[in-house]
Amino acid sequence: MTSYELRNDPLFLRNGFEQEGEYQFPIIKKQDIDLRNINLIAYSDTSRNDTKNLDKGVHFFVDDWRFEGMYTHPKRTLEKLSKYRFLLTPDYSLYQEMPIWRQIESVGKARWVGANWQKEGQLVIPTVSWSNSQSFRFCFKGIEKHSIVAIGMIGCKKNKEGFLRGYNEMLRQIEPSAIICLGEPFEEMEGNIIVVDYMSSRKVVR
Repeated sequence: MTSYELRNDPLFLRNGFEQEGEYQFPIIKKQDIDLRNINLIAYSDTSRNDTKNLDKGVHFFVDDWRFEGMYTHPKRTLEKLSKYRFLLTPDYSLYQEMPIWRQIESVGKARWVGANWQKEGQLVIPTVSWSNSQSFRFCFKGIEKHSIVAIGMIGCKKNKEGFLRGYNEMLRQIEPSAIICLGEPFEEMEGNIIVVDYMSSRKVVR
């Protein structure tokens, strides 16, 4: 592919979506789902041959290396996932030990994947994560206000104060209509929280 072709290739540039903020993250549009019966399955437990878990949403609270293909090979990986009820966006790691440019990259990749899935007709719920207060200027961007969002409680127990600071900032910036929470929430957490047990998300029907 020539340099001219690259400059005009939407997949290479990844700029084919409405953008928001200083870092021009693709915007994931607000979508509604029936919250009365939310079940999840981990991406690592999905299968091309699965016919018994299709009423579940797919979560990505697993090791990053397992789902890098969501960004690098979007068409191929969506073929496997499109049959499930809905998709949470990939939870690319956002550790405070990471350089800021890598944290920004993680957020940007997650937003692009979600926007691309929506373009392909999928029901998408944005996963939200944060590191420390430095990340607050970008980690909540690219998500429409009053959206349903998802969060994970895995590993947050070690830094309750820091987690709650980010959670409350998410409430302020996004004002989510509901929060799908994988794992037991802290009692201080406010909002319309729908709790999904992590272990149940790993118990798939074969």
